[in-house]
Amino acid sequence: AYRLLELDGIKSVDIEIKEIDVETLSLTITIEGSNIDFEKVRGTLEKLNVVVHSINKIYVSKD
Repeated sequence: AYRLLELDGIKSVDIEIKEIDVETLSLTITIEGSNIDFEKVRGTLEKLNVVVHSINKIYVSKD
C-alpha cells in the first residue's frame, strides 16, 4: 500500500485479503485519487510480484 501511495495522484489505498491458497493470495485493492496513471500502478504492482487478473469497478466523478 505504501509503494502505491508514493505514485502521483493517489490519495488512499485499501488492500483486503479475499482468499488464501497454498501458493497465492487473492486481494481486492481499492485505489482513490485523481489523474491516476494505471500503467504506473500496474508497474509498481508487478515489481512487487503482484499480477492483475481483472478490474471489477471504475468510478469517475467530476468536481
